[in-house]
Formats: sequence, structure tokens, C-alpha cells
Amino acid sequence: MTSQSASGALNDDSAWPDLPLKAWQDTYATLHMWTQIVGKIRLASAPWVNHSWHVVLYLTASGLTTSPIPYRSRSFQIDFDFIDHQLAIRTSDGTAERIPLRPCTVADFYREIFAALRALDIDIAIRKKPNEVARPILFDQDREHAAYDAEYAHRCWRVVAQADRVLKEFRARYIGKCSPVHFFWGSFDLAVTRFSGRRAPEHPGGVPNLPDWVVREAYSHEVSSCGFWPGNDAVPFPAFYAYAYPEPKGFPDARARPESAFYSRELKEFILPYSEVRQADSPDRLLLEFLQSTYDAAADLGHWDRPSLERSIPGKKPTFPKT
Repeated sequence: MTSQSASGALNDDSAWPDLPLKAWQDTYATLHMWTQIVGKIRLASAPWVNHSWHVVLYLTASGLTTSPIPYRSRSFQIDFDFIDHQLAIRTSDGTAERIPLRPCTVADFYREIFAALRALDIDIAIRKKPNEVARPILFDQDREHAAYDAEYAHRCWRVVAQADRVLKEFRARYIGKCSPVHFFWGSFDLAVTRFSGRRAPEHPGGVPNLPDWVVREAYSHEVSSCGFWPGNDAVPFPAFYAYAYPEPKGFPDARARPESAFYSRELKEFILPYSEVRQADSPDRLLLEFLQSTYDAAADLGHWDRPSLERSIPGKKPTFPKT
């Protein structure tokens, strides 16, 4: 249901709200940089984990979190709250600082978050250059990105929260090596990745402003990956995606379901527009159909050892002895 708020903002309180890219792309660009700053703070203090899983953010009941970050003999956590619209930094010794989320430049956000960290006796430095963007501006010099539309920030979180819920159901079908469902701030997308267990050929790299060695370590083994992102210049609408690396022969011509899904030869990914999911009679079922059919294509064409990697009945919850 869509309604008008007292402030005049357009509210969409449906379970799967509308998220037209053009309506909030300035806020999106600013949030992308804010999440990169927070993600790089986690990167600076967390021990390295394979495939860069140590740098990601996770969904919460109100936004995004770093989860606990080790710092000397303490730990701290940074949370985006897209309900009350604040950034909270909490420490294991009970201290906290909060920053309101409102229209402000990336440079001001950078200054405020590091001032808050210093107030909590946390001394961390990060690389100030954004990753995975074509025209990076150093965080402490970025006065170009300064938008924050609270309504659309809230909608984006709600969409990602729905995606997180369904992706976790899909992940539960797999017993092989699999990533958590997590939010990558570099590309501003929610993802989950399944692994065949076999090594992959060396990735060519070439991701804008991301070291090739990071990309090659991330794709060191064969993967089938899927997720959600709000859109970009190549796909100017929010969408779910699925790809395989290395891409097996015949993958672009595989039959993905539903019929509205298509293969992008530019991105080398299958794409399912978010609008198709939110308007479906059963969004969960339609999205799971997309995730399963694209994984089937990757695993079958790539000759994965599926019996040893999957539950015998996809989606069936295991039963355990009573204790």
C-alpha cells in the first residue's frame, strides 16, 4: 500500500516496497560511500578471512551491522539503523556514540565517525579511496555526495531484508562450502555464494579500484553466486542476479526461470528484475525458482558433484534427535 506522509514523502508500506532507482539514486550514491567507510573500519581491525568474508556487513532487524570487531582487548560494533535513522557505535565495555543519519556530505560523515571512534578511545586508520567505483573521491574530500532521503533509505533496507530472508532459505539447501548471506559494501549488494570444492582458473581481475589479488583470492575456487543490488548504469533498476565463475559452456543459453529472467552478456549474469518479484502472487516462490534454476544450470553444466553437496530434498528442513 502506498500513502502520503505528513511531511509529503511517499510511503510504500507493502511487504516488498517499490524502489525505483531514479527516485533515490543520489541517496544511494551517498549511502554507498557511508557503508564503504564503515566496512573499511571493520577491514582495518578484523583478521583476514578467505574470500574477504571478514569485511562484510550483515542484516539486522533495523539495518546493517559490522558484527563485533576486535580491537586490542576490547571489541566494538557499528550499526546502521534505518528505522530511527542513526549510526550507533557500541563497545564491549558499555560505552557508545551515536550519529544521526541525515543529509550531509561524505566528508562530514567521515569526520563525525572518526571523532566518535576517538571519543571511544578507538584509534583506527583506513584507506580513504573508495573501492569498486569508476570515479573515486577520497572520503575526507567528498562533498559531492550529500543526499539522504530517509524514506528511500528505509525502503532499501526493507527490500534487502526480504532478500536476506529468502537467500537464507536458499542457502539452507546446500551442505557444501557456502558463504554466509552478507552485504558487500564495495558493490553495495547482498550475496550468497556456493562452492563446488574445485580450484578455479586465475581470475583476470580488472575490477575498478580493487586490487587484482583481492579479486583472485575471492574467486580462487569455482562458484555459483547470487544476490540482490539496487541497480546501476548497466541495469538501471533493482534486480536479483546469478552468475557462475568460471562460466561453464552453455551457461548463457540455459533456461532460467521465471520467463522474465534474462541473461546479460555485458555483465555475464542472469538478471531477474525486482519488480517481477514484488508483483508476484508469491514473491518467495518466484525468487527461489530463479535462484534454484540458475544454480541448476551452473552446477549441471559445470559438472559439480551435486549428490555430495546438496540435501536430497531441496528446501526440506533436517530433523535431529531430541535431546
